[in-house]
Amino acid sequence: MSAMAAPVALIQGASRGLGLEFCKHILKNKSLAAVVATCRTPDGAAELRGLAGQHRGRLTVLKLDVNLEEDIREAAARVKENFGRVDLLVNSAAMLHPTGKGETSLRDVSAQGIISTLTTNTVGPLVMAKYFSPLLQKGSGAFGLQPSEKAKHHSGVIVNITAKVGSIGDNGLGGWYSYRMSKAALNMATRNLSIELGRSQPKVVCVSLHPGTVNTDLSRPYHRNVPNDKLFSAEHSVNCLMGIINSLSIEKTGKAYSWDGTELPW
Repeated sequence: MSAMAAPVALIQGASRGLGLEFCKHILKNKSLAAVVATCRTPDGAAELRGLAGQHRGRLTVLKLDVNLEEDIREAAARVKENFGRVDLLVNSAAMLHPTGKGETSLRDVSAQGIISTLTTNTVGPLVMAKYFSPLLQKGSGAFGLQPSEKAKHHSGVIVNITAKVGSIGDNGLGGWYSYRMSKAALNMATRNLSIELGRSQPKVVCVSLHPGTVNTDLSRPYHRNVPNDKLFSAEHSVNCLMGIINSLSIEKTGKAYSWDGTELPW
């Protein structure tokens, strides 16, 4: 495979946690792939910059605040100029709540808290899709499985990292208003995207993936309530999620899947 045909993956929210682990996994396991890693403050992302130093020419770090549409537009223009296409987009950045804790009751709800959480977790990924879908439609289909029928081939894959607590059908405990709402809305955005981008030629596969409870800054305040065998390392979670990504086809678009491959109810 020539350098021009090498797969291109873009990981949004790559400075730590799952996003950083996606970068490591793809660089290690897809030897020819180029990875574009975005984060709000590259200068402060020491581990990501170190990874870029180890993989010179294969890992590009771009400044992108997912809350700022202009940042997204500029990043898409840079990627178009440098690569011409994207094969995989992973929207990984997320926040639990501006305070770092989910609301346990209505007393904790604030308009600004909800708006901030929705902006990062829902609006950001949708605006990413707006600007990067033209590049995904120029992708080589390097991620996922291609069926024998050419009309069902896909050019790119969009992965939105969701959470089981965003499932309306699965919600039996309540609480966490902002985070639950943001992930439920993200799932709706994924479904909408799958319909629009599934009609196009070439097609783009769009899914929501739940990584399980992962040992990251977002979930750390709640680890004491999680059984040890249900608390995953970022490496284990990404291994599972990449297994799902590598099995995706247009037949699986528009759905939410858990880390073990089971389908999540909306």
